[in-house]
Amino acid sequence: MSEIPETANRVVWQSSPPGSIYDYIKVASFSIGPDGLVDQWSSRAVELFGIPAEQVRGKDPVEAFMPAELRARGHQKVAEILDGREWTGLVPFRLPGERDPGGLAEVYVMPSETAGGERAALCIVVDVRALRRIETDLASSQAIFGQSPFGFILFGTDLTVQRANQRFATVFGGSPDQHQGRTVHDYLPRSEADRMAAALRRVLETGESVTDLQLVGEPPGTGPGERRHWSINLYRVHGGTGRPIGVAGLGTDVTRRQVAAREAASARRNLALLNEAGARIGTSLDLETTARELLDVAVPGFCDIASVDLYQALLTGEEAPPGRADGSAELRRVAFASAVADVPLGDDITTGGCEAGPVQVGAVHRYSFNSACAGALRTGRVQVPDPVEGALVQSTLAVPMVAHDTVVGLARFSRTKGSEPFGERDRALAVELASRAAVCIDNARLYRREHERALILQRSLLPPGDPEAAGLDIACRYLPGNTATEVGGDWFDVIQLPGHRTALVVGDVMGRGLRAAVAMGELRTAVRTLALLDLEPAEVLSALDEIARGLGNPLGAQQASRGAPKTRGPELSEVYLATCVYAVYDAVTRRCTFANAGHLPPVLVEPGEEALLLDVPPGMPLGVGGEPFEEVEVELPEGALLALYTDGLVESRDHPLDEGLRAFRSALTDPARPLEDVCDHVLSTLDTRHGEDDIALLMARVQGLPAEAVGDWRLPREPRSVGRARELARAQLLTWDLEPLVDTVELLVSELVTNALRYGEGEIRLRLLRERTLVCEVWDAGLVQPRRRRARDTDEGGRGLQLVGLLSAAWGSRRTHRGKTVWFELALPDGDANAEPTVEQLLSMF
Repeated sequence: MSEIPETANRVVWQSSPPGSIYDYIKVASFSIGPDGLVDQWSSRAVELFGIPAEQVRGKDPVEAFMPAELRARGHQKVAEILDGREWTGLVPFRLPGERDPGGLAEVYVMPSETAGGERAALCIVVDVRALRRIETDLASSQAIFGQSPFGFILFGTDLTVQRANQRFATVFGGSPDQHQGRTVHDYLPRSEADRMAAALRRVLETGESVTDLQLVGEPPGTGPGERRHWSINLYRVHGGTGRPIGVAGLGTDVTRRQVAAREAASARRNLALLNEAGARIGTSLDLETTARELLDVAVPGFCDIASVDLYQALLTGEEAPPGRADGSAELRRVAFASAVADVPLGDDITTGGCEAGPVQVGAVHRYSFNSACAGALRTGRVQVPDPVEGALVQSTLAVPMVAHDTVVGLARFSRTKGSEPFGERDRALAVELASRAAVCIDNARLYRREHERALILQRSLLPPGDPEAAGLDIACRYLPGNTATEVGGDWFDVIQLPGHRTALVVGDVMGRGLRAAVAMGELRTAVRTLALLDLEPAEVLSALDEIARGLGNPLGAQQASRGAPKTRGPELSEVYLATCVYAVYDAVTRRCTFANAGHLPPVLVEPGEEALLLDVPPGMPLGVGGEPFEEVEVELPEGALLALYTDGLVESRDHPLDEGLRAFRSALTDPARPLEDVCDHVLSTLDTRHGEDDIALLMARVQGLPAEAVGDWRLPREPRSVGRARELARAQLLTWDLEPLVDTVELLVSELVTNALRYGEGEIRLRLLRERTLVCEVWDAGLVQPRRRRARDTDEGGRGLQLVGLLSAAWGSRRTHRGKTVWFELALPDGDANAEPTVEQLLSMF
């Protein structure tokens, strides 16, 4: 029983709560009367000895419980107790039904008196086995509570500390007793203490344990910022009767585990970022796009703010950025990204202390020599700029972008307040990300350089702009199979020949890529050179075949032919094996002469008719040699459409050549539309499988010279034909309203007709052609070609061709089937006419 004072003079008696110490030690009692026999037997005695009260009352306790060999001494002790002496000792006793003593009781005997004054005794009995168990439990509890390497703490029902072990006191200071009465708010920050208190209340109320409650705090004696991490396990503690008496907590310092887990998470994040970088960076061969891809990976997964600067020289196509040795070269801000809302671009929080002011995307700037960013560019190593005081950014990495030992730019990664500062692992990751992007940017730079070179090569090998030709409307398309370099082995050309004639050429070098393009360029140059000689189409292909065979000889064979030791050189025979179709169109007669070297036949579409394949003998490809080439002359009606093409347009691995030719002819069913539209329609209709082979398409619509634009006369071989030629030329020019050209034309016609009479043979033919320019031709049957020479001061002649060359825009001669033709060309008055020769220039010839 316990008493609780309510007033100064009044005491209220209450029953003790269950679970007291007596419940554990199981105290029993009985009494011995004056006669030495048991007269009272408690219920606890019944539990302890296992004998009902009716079997014990009135019996000698010595005879009932003690073994025979101890009874004599037992009777002696009972007599002494009845004489008024107290006694305490251990007494073995025999449990019911057992012969030998199996129990041991600690007995405390106190003398007493009956109502009649007789002496009696009161015996208090405790089971020694229960005491031993309590002693063992206390020792175990002390061992666990006091000697545990973990922090152990017991909270009462009021959530104050009732007991703490030495380990807990070692962490938070003082002795274990000094922590009694404290609360969790005395050890943890407010937010963490509130979480802990809520958990304690929940465990106390529900009885559900809490495991691995993560708490963070700073114990006394630790430096600023040295936070510790604890894992707390909480469970409710009960008394002997099951009544909750508090909450026990077991705490473990898991700071190292947290650091290891954080490092592992950082490593996983870094690996994930590297994996993402490998997949997302470098998907485009564009410098700016690659820089943006780097920032898409880095923000916000790695940092909060990032920017990329590239050397301006790299962006403009220069080989090496000037001034990069000291980090002072011009850079351009090509990308910027931020995960922070409302960040003003280029503010102090984004500059990281490297720039004097804001830098917008696309702006060109320089870093000051003493800045960390310039140091990173100068040394090629990561630098850490000092943060601006009071700025949002707390940690920045200036990482040079290095590719093949060349610094191409600078990447900066920044983290703002609230984010963890960059560590060594982060520095290594930043270098890796920047290096990957740098390699991709350098590849993009190299691609851009090679791409520009390829475009220059392509433009130099193909006709510039829209080709023009007398009597023809021209449209063309070129699609290289190698989209990376945009050059290939197919080519076409439109070459203007004297007399308003035009050479149309389409060829295909076997092979692909740059080597085929180089071979194509050599052959195309040879074609143009041969065309300027004004040879017949078959002669052009024969000469071109000889050139191709010479170009195709391996280097080692060429050396051996000169007597040098044969070395291993590149095998070029296959590269210089090509097909070609060469056609010459005469705008006056509207006749076209074809010669073919193994190429696909031209397609002709006459007005109102279906497209037809012209029957031109195919011949052997260029470079094979040994076979002559044949010519076919075809008259082309006004408005007809002529198409020359390469096999990439009509042939692929998915359909045969015949099927492609039928589809091509079907796509030309409406030739009346503009030629550009016809080309687009053909390319969009045919299944070209573009990328498998180069495609060249050259289309021409016939627009012959009208009869009124041609003056054609035949003159007898006599001296008066010179005057007649001047008269005819003057009359024709006046009819064409070309009076400003009359004097010049009369003079030059006189020179050419005179030469024909003096050095030529047979009948003389004079022809004037008016189209974009004025062309005058003088024909005769002689085979001797005129040759321009420098006349000496004493010579009476030899100045006629000099005069022709000086007054005309161009002049020349060509062979014909029946002799030769000498011609000159003049610009029309409304065109870009050459300046009239000065008096000094004319007198210098005499």
